[in-house]
Amino acid sequence: MIDIAMDMEQYDCPFIDTTADHGVAFAAVHWEFDSANRELETRMVVEADDGDVLDTGLDALRAHTNMNDVALLRRQGEVAHVRTVIEETAAMETIRNNGGYITGPFHIEAGSEVWHVGFDRGRDADDTLSELDRDNEFDVIERSAESLPRLQDVVQNAGAAMTLVEGCRDLSATERETLEEAVSSGYFESPRDTTLGSLADEFGVSKPAVSKNLRRGERKMIERAVEALEDIDS
Repeated sequence: MIDIAMDMEQYDCPFIDTTADHGVAFAAVHWEFDSANRELETRMVVEADDGDVLDTGLDALRAHTNMNDVALLRRQGEVAHVRTVIEETAAMETIRNNGGYITGPFHIEAGSEVWHVGFDRGRDADDTLSELDRDNEFDVIERSAESLPRLQDVVQNAGAAMTLVEGCRDLSATERETLEEAVSSGYFESPRDTTLGSLADEFGVSKPAVSKNLRRGERKMIERAVEALEDIDS
């Protein structure tokens, strides 16, 4: 299997057009292609900086000529869960005509879309990229040939990966920012490249406060990591 990640700019994609004109981002959580009607049905998470921007983005999406249906499933503040149906785009048709298929979720923001697509043969992947290059703007972010043992490993440990993802979601915004800053500034290096006092100064809080945020974030991530290890072992 040939796995390709690419940053794609499609000229007929309603999601890309909407993110280019409005401050919203889309992430697919489920997708299904109707080969008879040449339509792609997706469940998307839509995010914006505030509720008004989200409203404007959803209105623009509904009005797009290549959008067949948009149904709001759930909304909370500046985040929405929608079901969408779009016409097959030109790039999507090229990939499917060459035996390609979606291998992972796609993310759309600021006028471009990250795709993960797979091919059973390297020649099919090469032909697809060559055809896409004629009418589309894209960059190949990564290309890899997955072996059978590697594919088996990915499938078997999908649950462990999701456990780690849930651990990241469990973090509060403050805990996440504190952990990110601690890692990037070398707090966890030996010897340390920064101090607890420096981290406290960065966030404008006391040393006990930043230490508390670090411990909370570390505990949540370690607990999830242990759960993931148990999933792998089982």
